[in-house]
Amino acid sequence: MTALYGPLGAVERAEELREAGASGVFTFEGPHDVFTPLTLASTVGGLDLMTNVAIAFPRNPIHLAHQAIDHQILTGGRFTLGLGTQIRTQIEKRFGADFDKPVARMTELVGALRAIFATWSTGERLDFRGEFYRHTLMTPTFTPRDNPYGPPPIYVGALGPRLTKATAQHADGLLVMPFGNKKFLHEVTMAAVDEGLAAAGRQRSDLAIVPEIIVSVSSDTNPDHRATRQLLAFYGSTPAYRPVLDVHGWGELQPELNALSKQGKWSEMGALIDDDVLHTIAACGTPAQIAAHIRDRVDGISDRICIYQPGPIDADSLAQIVDALRT
Repeated sequence: MTALYGPLGAVERAEELREAGASGVFTFEGPHDVFTPLTLASTVGGLDLMTNVAIAFPRNPIHLAHQAIDHQILTGGRFTLGLGTQIRTQIEKRFGADFDKPVARMTELVGALRAIFATWSTGERLDFRGEFYRHTLMTPTFTPRDNPYGPPPIYVGALGPRLTKATAQHADGLLVMPFGNKKFLHEVTMAAVDEGLAAAGRQRSDLAIVPEIIVSVSSDTNPDHRATRQLLAFYGSTPAYRPVLDVHGWGELQPELNALSKQGKWSEMGALIDDDVLHTIAACGTPAQIAAHIRDRVDGISDRICIYQPGPIDADSLAQIVDALRT
């Protein structure tokens, strides 16, 4: 799967990506609404659609449930609802919403969605009472119809071990954050996954694991991967991502990047991302080199990945990456 960046030209872009070999497209919570491009792309047959991710806490479970079911209907059962917590500063200062107890809140939200979906599927009384969400009324007037596909799967994006463990216990899938590396994925993420699965009595096959990997194709116009360095610097400035750097002994880079971000020196941050950091976190180079990085990184963990880069990927490059991955 690869990213769909906005509503303008979404249909044409989705068609182009499908022809290049993408099995699906995903959206993220950026400068545009996360659902609108997928609504438009739902007219393109043969593609799986996913939010990766919709920020959960500013939204009510009923709103999310209606959006998810509508997209499940529009896609003929090929929609996945991917949810994320974001970080406290963004939730409280940008969205003006609550962020306390994020792991418990996300776990309860998944439970609320399942209760709503169950009521819509079976007609059973809606009676969900939790610490953060309470849903005790659902009448036929507000119950979706014409959905023979059942509820969509619920995936959660996680980085820290507590949320990763909770996701493995309660969700249908784990969306592995794009700011990552092989060592962190295999040694930290999967350890938390196994702990969560064991606590819930589940098997690895019960949880879809979908790594998202930042890619950067080398070209005459992109010889030094400048935009990718800037993207990694943006992610790396966030304290929540320091553990990803720590596993390689690069933890002190995080406060350096954070200090520059607070001074508004965004253009200077990318210069701190050296080649070792760049090629460890992002898959860079020719399509064949990118495919080799991806295979090595996710071997034994997942057969499906999400490809993400600072801007829309060239369709020819995507086709070459897909072909290299298939061989």
